[in-house]
Amino acid sequence: MSEQPRRPRKPGKPYRRPQKDPVRLLAFEALRAVDERDAYANLVLPPLLRKAREKEGPEKFDARDAALATELVYGTLRRQGTYDAVIADCVDRPLREVDPPVLDVLSLGVHQLLSTRIPTHAAVSASVELARVVLGDGRAKFVNAVLRKVARDDLDGWLARVAPPYDEDPEDHLAVVHSHPRWVVSALWDSLGGGRAGIEELLAADNERPEVTLVARPGRATRDELLGEEAAVAGRWSPYAVRLSEGGEPGAVEAVREGRAGVQDEGSQLVALALADAPLDGPDRRWLDGCAGPGGKAALLGALAAERGAFLLASEKQPHRAGLVAKALAGNPGPYQVIAADGTRPPWRPGSFDRVLVDVPCTGLGALRRRPEARWRRRPEDLDGFAPLQRGLLREALEAVRVGGVVAYATCSPHLAETRAVVADVLKRRPGAELLDARPLLPGVPALGEGPDVQLWPHVHGTDAMYLALVRRTS
Repeated sequence: MSEQPRRPRKPGKPYRRPQKDPVRLLAFEALRAVDERDAYANLVLPPLLRKAREKEGPEKFDARDAALATELVYGTLRRQGTYDAVIADCVDRPLREVDPPVLDVLSLGVHQLLSTRIPTHAAVSASVELARVVLGDGRAKFVNAVLRKVARDDLDGWLARVAPPYDEDPEDHLAVVHSHPRWVVSALWDSLGGGRAGIEELLAADNERPEVTLVARPGRATRDELLGEEAAVAGRWSPYAVRLSEGGEPGAVEAVREGRAGVQDEGSQLVALALADAPLDGPDRRWLDGCAGPGGKAALLGALAAERGAFLLASEKQPHRAGLVAKALAGNPGPYQVIAADGTRPPWRPGSFDRVLVDVPCTGLGALRRRPEARWRRRPEDLDGFAPLQRGLLREALEAVRVGGVVAYATCSPHLAETRAVVADVLKRRPGAELLDARPLLPGVPALGEGPDVQLWPHVHGTDAMYLALVRRTS
C-alpha cells in the first residue's frame, strides 16, 4: 500500500506544547481524588506534597509551592458553591452537563481570579495551560472563554449578580455568599439562634483556614516544651493546648513524632477535660471511651487517668480505627486497654465504669473548616441514619456507668437533631439520670449559653463546633 502524502500544516501560529505547572497539576490531582474517590483533602494532600518535595529537578516543591498548592485545594473546596454559581452564569449549559474534570479546572481558575492576589492574566493563562495538559486543546479553549468572562468582575460584583437579595431569601443569599448548602445554613442558624450577624460570622469562620492545635499529653509532655517550637503560641482555653501559626508543621515537632503530644482541636480537648473534672460520688478508678477512634480524646483521657491511677478502656467498633487508637495510646504511662467492640452491643458489664465518654458518629457539621468537602457530601437524610446510633450509644453509656458516675455525650456537630434532641429523648425514656451543668467545667471559656449543656463555635471560641452534655446516673 502506497504511503499517503502528508497534508500541509495550515498557516498560523506553530503548535506549542503545553507547559506543565507542578503546583496546579498537583492541586488538580487532589481535587479529582476528592471528587472521584470521595476522599478527604486532609488525607489526600499530605502524601502528594511529600512526594513532590522528594522529587529532583524543576518539579521539586519548596515551601512556597506547598503553601500555594494547599491554598488552591482548600480554597477551591471551601468556596465551591459560590464558584459554581459564578461558572453557571458564564456557560450556556447546566453545570451537571460540564464534565467534572473541566469543572475542577474552572473552579481552580475562578478561585485564583476572585480570591487570591494572583494577577488576572497569570490566573487565566496558568489555568488554560493546566487545561491543555489535563484536558486537551479543545476543552482548554472552553476554559479560556469562561475564565475571561469571570475576569470581567471581582468577587463582590459577582456575588451581587448571582446571590438572591437577602431580603427576598435570606438562607439562599447566605448559601451562595458563604458557600454552604442551603439546608446546612438553615440547620446552623437554628442551632445558633439570633440574627444575621451571628450566622454570617459563623459561615465566614467555616471558610477560614484553621490553625493547627497541638495537645501536650499530661505526664508525657508539657505545654512549655511545645511553646519552645517555632511559631508556637499558647492555646486559648485548654491548659495543654498550643497553636501553631501559619506554616507551622506538626511533623517537625519532636514530641508529636514521639507520641507525647498530638494534633487535637482545642474544643476536643475541652470535652475530655470536662469529663475528667466532673464531680463524682464514690470511687474514680475505671474510665471508658466508648467511641475512641481515631484516638485523640482517648490519648488525652488516658494521660489524665494515669495521673490518678485510673484505668482506661478505649473501645472502637472499626478494627482499623481501633488500631489508630492503639497507636495514639502507645506509651501511655497508666493502665489501659484498646478493644474493637460495638458500643451499642457492649461486651462489658453494666455499671462497670466511673466516667464514660461517647463522642458519637455524626454529620461533622462542626468541623467544616477542616473538611470543607463534607458540606457538599452530607444530605439532610443523613440525620435519619445517625439518629438511632447516637441514641443507642448514649443509652448504653448510661448503662455502662455506675450509679453516681458521669457520662459525657459529645458530637462534632451543632445540629439540634444530633445534640439536644438526642439527649432529651434518651433522658425522657431513661429515668435515673440527670443533666449536670457543664459550664463550670470549662473555666475561662466565655459565651457558653444558658446551659446546662455547652455548644462551642468557631467564630466565638476559635474551636470546632463541639457539643457537650454531661449526665450523672442517679439510679
